[in-house]
Amino acid sequence: MHEVMEGGCHCGALRYRLEGDLGDVAHCHCSICRRVSGGLVVTWVTVPRTAFSWLAGQPQRYVAPASCTRWFCGRCGAHVALQTTHSEASIDVTVATMDRPEQVRANRHIWTGSRLPWLHLDEQLPSEEREQL
Repeated sequence: MHEVMEGGCHCGALRYRLEGDLGDVAHCHCSICRRVSGGLVVTWVTVPRTAFSWLAGQPQRYVAPASCTRWFCGRCGAHVALQTTHSEASIDVTVATMDRPEQVRANRHIWTGSRLPWLHLDEQLPSEEREQL
C-alpha cells in the first residue's frame, strides 16, 4: 500500500517525508540502538532511499559502527534515521519520530540475540537473532 507519512524531531528543527510501502517495520534489540537512543528498543520502518526526503533542517551525522550512518537533530538530539552499507538502497526511520506512529505496526523483531531478557514486547512476532539483509 502506498502511503505518505511525515515526521520530525522533538524540537521541530528536522522534518521529513516518507512515501511508499511502509510494510517493513522491526523492533531492533541491538545494544547499539539502545545506547544511541537511550531506549530499551528502537522500532524502525525501512523504506527505499528514494522514498525518503528531508523537508526542513540539516541533520547531524554519527557514523558507528563504520557500516552505519545515523542522522539526528543537533539541537534536541532526537535520533531520526540510519543507513547501512549493507543496504545502501534503503533507509531506516525511527517510528517514534513519525507524526502518526500509531498507524505503523511492527511485523518482526531483529537482533534478538541482544534482547534484554526481561523485556516482553509483541512476542507473537517473528524474531531474527541477527537482521536478515
